[in-house]
Amino acid sequence: MAGVRVYELARDLGVPSKNLIEELRNQGIEVKSHMSTMDEETAGLVLDLYRPQETTIVAPPPPTESPAMSSHILVQPTPHPVEFPPPIPQPEPTAMIVRLPEALTVKDFADTLHLKTKDVLMQLMSLGTVASINTVIGLDLANTVAQKLGKDVLLISEEEAIERPEDTAETGDLEPRAPVVTIMGHVDHGKTSLLDAIREANIQATEVGGITQHIGAYEVETPKGKIVFLDTPGHEAFTAMRARGAQITDIVVLVVAANDGVMPQTREAIAHAKAAGVPIVVAINKIDLPDANPDRVKQQLSELELIPEEYGGSTIFVEVSAKRKVGLEDLLEMILLQAEILELQSDSHQMAKGTIVEAKLDKTRGPVATVLIQKGTLHVGDAYVAGVHYGRVRAMFDDRSRKMTVAGPATPIEVLGFADVPAAGDTFAVVEDERKARHISSIRQEKLRTKQLSQTNRVTLDDLYRRISAGEVKDLNLIIKADVQGSVQALWDTLAKLESEKVRLRLIHGSTGAITESDIMLASASNAIVIGFSVRPIPKAAELAAQERVDVRLYTVIYEAISDVQKAMVGLLKPTYNEKTLGRAEVKMLFHISRVGAIAGCHVREGVIRRNTSARVLRDSVVVYEGRVASLRRVKEDVEEVAAGFECGIGLGRYQDIKEGDVIESFILEEVAPQL
Repeated sequence: MAGVRVYELARDLGVPSKNLIEELRNQGIEVKSHMSTMDEETAGLVLDLYRPQETTIVAPPPPTESPAMSSHILVQPTPHPVEFPPPIPQPEPTAMIVRLPEALTVKDFADTLHLKTKDVLMQLMSLGTVASINTVIGLDLANTVAQKLGKDVLLISEEEAIERPEDTAETGDLEPRAPVVTIMGHVDHGKTSLLDAIREANIQATEVGGITQHIGAYEVETPKGKIVFLDTPGHEAFTAMRARGAQITDIVVLVVAANDGVMPQTREAIAHAKAAGVPIVVAINKIDLPDANPDRVKQQLSELELIPEEYGGSTIFVEVSAKRKVGLEDLLEMILLQAEILELQSDSHQMAKGTIVEAKLDKTRGPVATVLIQKGTLHVGDAYVAGVHYGRVRAMFDDRSRKMTVAGPATPIEVLGFADVPAAGDTFAVVEDERKARHISSIRQEKLRTKQLSQTNRVTLDDLYRRISAGEVKDLNLIIKADVQGSVQALWDTLAKLESEKVRLRLIHGSTGAITESDIMLASASNAIVIGFSVRPIPKAAELAAQERVDVRLYTVIYEAISDVQKAMVGLLKPTYNEKTLGRAEVKMLFHISRVGAIAGCHVREGVIRRNTSARVLRDSVVVYEGRVASLRRVKEDVEEVAAGFECGIGLGRYQDIKEGDVIESFILEEVAPQL
């Protein structure tokens, strides 16, 4: 045996891979991941460690005769200490969330928390608030009173409850759930073929003649568990949903053709998956072709930080052929193995919560949406809210058009009962009744209208300084598109040197070609700025950028791009000023002019005295006044400046306490450009 992988050994022993990895590390056996290999001798030692040990039963020694005791000796039994069972660890208490209206009276507050009104009034008085039972108190004050009276609760307003109506308390009964998988990759690398092959094999194995309906997601049953695949057009839809706050994918399967290798959309897919923080399983497809070169693919992906285990990394690679249906079982097994490491769990005993995967207007059935249930269990007849829409579940079907009455976590279903078509990525949440669903829907619609009228919060170079100063931005995410790859690398290498302690630059994605809709959606989801060098956005991308309010900057000179980013970042640093003395003049005599006041007749000793500059008066080298040179005259004429060696008259505005012998300095403050 050349070697045994950790996950294979865990499977033979019937233990989770994560537990086996921890035990191996405790025993001093260093393994990086579940894909690490061990030699035959080490594997044998691990098997011995888990193999039950044989125990030898030893017969007790025969009893020995005790010497005869005198009848008058009282033998007392030896006392044994009483062992008490260890205390059962109690879970740390968590604050219970209580939803209350904004207009909360003292009486309502006391009744809701089962407190005596008298105690609440006394506590309010101790906090400096004189109130009666009908006095309205704010939620902040109510929270303080509740804590003072020993109630471990968190009081939230109905508005906050509307923001998360799906928040129901976990029952604590968490159960393993199926992983949700999205397949990504370059066009023509076999994403659709791989999906069809997996789906076809699963249907043939489970239900002869079964018809699969396209609902945007489907289930695959394997001997080791269920897998949910999202049948989306690729990373565009994946990122569009993430831009709306929907994070439903657990694992990304990256499909790369063995004959083509890494292509532009491959890089885009990797950038999208990494931006979402989703683990990647690589499927090297088309290995049946004569020009297939899986090793070259592994080398290319290693340069993109997807390193296979055989190269010392931890990324799972599987070689498959969708056309010949080779390696499909291995791919499904690796997906389930990755899911085991993620320890995916969900509570099925609460009200259902999920995400809209796909929605359409059916000619016969009306608005229909595919919902992926993520928490809880959905029942026919449940009232729900989905984005700004609401409804009641009239019927639901699985991906094979079978009618269902209940659906648990990690189940994709088609739901009927919408009043209008929701958007992909909207949160789907069951609420107590249809009245509440209608109320939440109306408030969300009002908030949506208000939001559309207000300004966006997207980062732009124009407001970067303000947002960094306010602490709103610590990372500046960039997407760079250029005409050639060398420009992408050169631009990023230079920009990376601009990092400071207050702001960090992150390259979300960099590639060649025009700015596409995919780039705009990635920027929208990641709150990034798009920089185009010698390229322009396609018309649809330009429209989408305006709609999503994504900042797109176009350049043809590389240093202009660097300068703009640097200026925006430098804006966060407070400017410093250096004082530059222009000249000094000694007061020789004083003149008093009506309506003007004191004018100092001076002799300029050095430099120049300039009108409208800052000035200070020194008396015996001590500063007695600071102001401005309000007027400057020479030989009865107003002048802008007077050089050394000449006489002049200087007026300091309202300052009249000038004396002979004083020295007047003229100076300016020069701003010093801050450095990163």
